[in-house]
Amino acid sequence: MITTCLCSGRIRFLLTVFMSAGMAGPAVVASDWTGFRGPGSRGISDDSGVPTQWSDEVNLKWRLELPGPGYSSPIVVGDRVFVTCYSDAEGDLSSLKRHLLCVDRNTGQIMWAKIIPSVVRERAVPGFAGRPGYASHTPVSDGERVYVLFGNSGVLAFDMSGQQLWQQDVGTQSASMFGSAASPILHKDQLIVMAGSESESLRALNKITGDEVWKTEADSFSRSYATPVIVTNLQGVEEMLLPVTSEVWSMNPDNGKLKWYAEARIDTNACPSLVAGQGVVYVIGGRSGGRTAIRLGGRKDVTESHVLWSSSGGSYVPSPVLHNGHLYWVNDKGIANCVDIKTGEEAARKRLNAQFYASLVLIGKHLYAVSRFNGTYVLDATPELTQIAHNKLTDDSDFSGSPAVSDGRLFLRSDRYLYCVATD
Repeated sequence: MITTCLCSGRIRFLLTVFMSAGMAGPAVVASDWTGFRGPGSRGISDDSGVPTQWSDEVNLKWRLELPGPGYSSPIVVGDRVFVTCYSDAEGDLSSLKRHLLCVDRNTGQIMWAKIIPSVVRERAVPGFAGRPGYASHTPVSDGERVYVLFGNSGVLAFDMSGQQLWQQDVGTQSASMFGSAASPILHKDQLIVMAGSESESLRALNKITGDEVWKTEADSFSRSYATPVIVTNLQGVEEMLLPVTSEVWSMNPDNGKLKWYAEARIDTNACPSLVAGQGVVYVIGGRSGGRTAIRLGGRKDVTESHVLWSSSGGSYVPSPVLHNGHLYWVNDKGIANCVDIKTGEEAARKRLNAQFYASLVLIGKHLYAVSRFNGTYVLDATPELTQIAHNKLTDDSDFSGSPAVSDGRLFLRSDRYLYCVATD
């Protein structure tokens, strides 16, 4: 096992040897949406069949009532849609339960469902936060198994028929007042889990057995709610990127070692995931933070050598999309933004009459922005940000989960329902 400890944002290592066996590759297809923000965690789909307009009467294929609320996103694997939620979150939380549902993508019928009771007494999340921390983690799948993080109840793996394969504890200290939110990701034979709230750690588990492969500890992780992303730099080397307060870190996904770090305009909690392209990573974040572009590669502190630009104006919760030389996002206060990635200068902004926690999704040439309580806005993915449609369903509950896209269908989740939007 490899254990790495990052204290006060810097690094010291405790290393022992770990050897892992090779594993079979994922059994997924290109149209699947197998984790948070879809293929490559980019929030981008080339699907041309998804409608831009829908309502309760038009282009709504099915609606499924859920057993409870949640901020997680649905994922799609073949003919299955997976989604999580929670129930019985009253009083002292002694009866809190998490749910994992497997739903037929064609009919909206539940194929199987699992209820996971809390293994420890959970810490209450403040009411103003909407209780996101009980089911905020989007599942991830390799096509053979589906993996879920349920906070202090740990990480669980199920096969595609619903048989539980393993459950692994990742800590129960509840370091964050908002609970935990980052989603697990897959890399080779590892399941990588940001357990900032549970144990101020980032861990890799063997995806077959659940055994710990490596662990990196840092007090900075307690305020990072972002899902890590793995990209390949211009030298062909993989980097695992994640934001923490005031910095961006690049780590080796095979062992959890820190490669480099750079200062960034993240003034409080680090929520949005990063996006990268052409050897540059872009970060937005913080309650009153900004945006920063950093060239990949390098070693140790690369603030002076690799930061290309840094400016005020970002997003506290939703993640951005990178498209045709521009960075797009909608912030939690309802401002859609378009920024030139060469300069960091604002190209356009558009006020939308809504609040947002869900991240933008680019489908073809359109941006889909799902608001919490005022429907979904569809915009042209150009600096003009022309509004194409505004779609509302008769559901007044919270739509804070980001949508999933697969084979001409858009999957939305609210605190009450899971929806399938399609023309067929």
